[in-house]
Amino acid sequence: MGALSPVAHGGSHAVGPAGAWLLPALVVVVPAVAYLAGVRALHAAGRGWSTGRTASFLGGLALVAAALSPAMAAVAAGARGHMVQHLLLGMYAPIALVLGAPLTLLLAASPVEFRRPIAAILRSRPLHLLSHVAAAAVLSVGGSYLLYLTPLYALSTRSEAVHHLLHVHFLLAGYVFAWAVAGPDPAPRRPGMGVRVAAVIVAGGAHGFLAKLLYARAPALPPASGHDAGDLELAAQWMYYGGHVADLLLITALFAAWYRRSGRRLGTASASSAGGVRG
Repeated sequence: MGALSPVAHGGSHAVGPAGAWLLPALVVVVPAVAYLAGVRALHAAGRGWSTGRTASFLGGLALVAAALSPAMAAVAAGARGHMVQHLLLGMYAPIALVLGAPLTLLLAASPVEFRRPIAAILRSRPLHLLSHVAAAAVLSVGGSYLLYLTPLYALSTRSEAVHHLLHVHFLLAGYVFAWAVAGPDPAPRRPGMGVRVAAVIVAGGAHGFLAKLLYARAPALPPASGHDAGDLELAAQWMYYGGHVADLLLITALFAAWYRRSGRRLGTASASSAGGVRG
């Protein structure tokens, strides 16, 4: 997750203003058009779709675009800017995207012949193993440990390919973790509330420990980063507090979904009891 600026990459990847905005624009426009097309298809069929979910998904795309924008790249040569990218791509944008329920929309708006292969993929064992909340937590937090405790960070500042691959990893790993914990989309054999809450607590603790380690050992970590100690300490603080806020948002989404499900069940049970009494 190194910077996109010419300074961070030795000046070999400089692009014009129009080219610099191309990737963020594509990241927003292509998925947004596809998502809105699905919403329109549902409306054409006389079926509704939550405005809140649409706003959440589009907001998530906007966060991804902000993380990849030239404005962010201009400050991401420093450790603080890099950490903001990490938080946006790996934690905040995934939560917003997941709450948009894109898979549910895809299944609802697609013809039957397209739903069957999607359902088969969702039931596949590899996806079940990958999307288990424990595996998703390891992928999400483990990627941060690998980046900040090895020379991978320094490599990402020299190689644009590694830099972009890290962005993709953090976004996808964060998405799978948020999906496994609190996603409204169907997930294969999702574990119970206790396991998911524990996964968020453990992952949050591991993320916070890494932030404290980076703070205590600045500028030795990340290896060969070239950042000064003060910048690294501020970045570690962003990582620590920003990560905890993201964890609180994820826990809130989890309990909100649980409350909605429980409320419906309690409402149905109360109505049945009242009907039995009146009868």
